[in-house]
Amino acid sequence: MRAYSMDLRIRVLKACDSGLGTTEVAELFDVSTAWIRRLKQRRRETGQIGAREQRHGPLPKLHGHEEELVRIVEEQPDRTAKEIAALLPLCISHQTVDRFVRRLNYRFKKRH
Repeated sequence: MRAYSMDLRIRVLKACDSGLGTTEVAELFDVSTAWIRRLKQRRRETGQIGAREQRHGPLPKLHGHEEELVRIVEEQPDRTAKEIAALLPLCISHQTVDRFVRRLNYRFKKRH
């Protein structure tokens, strides 16, 4: 879901500042009362009314080690995920290595 525009935020706060109640403003602009309360609280506490930066969770364990991983795979393409995991300076499972290698569009060669 996208954040509300800055224009809407300013109009909502102006309406609240003019004396309208939160419920009236919510009905007028078709937004929730909880959002208006949070917007007013954020302006009161931080002075900011813009949308916050989106948080997308923690970075993958192998983030920053892509070049090393590619070098290891290209050096000897028939290594298994367990062997690659053992060569990396991290404590990670072979499943993590397998997913990351596949995400980089490399495939493990089959051993017969």
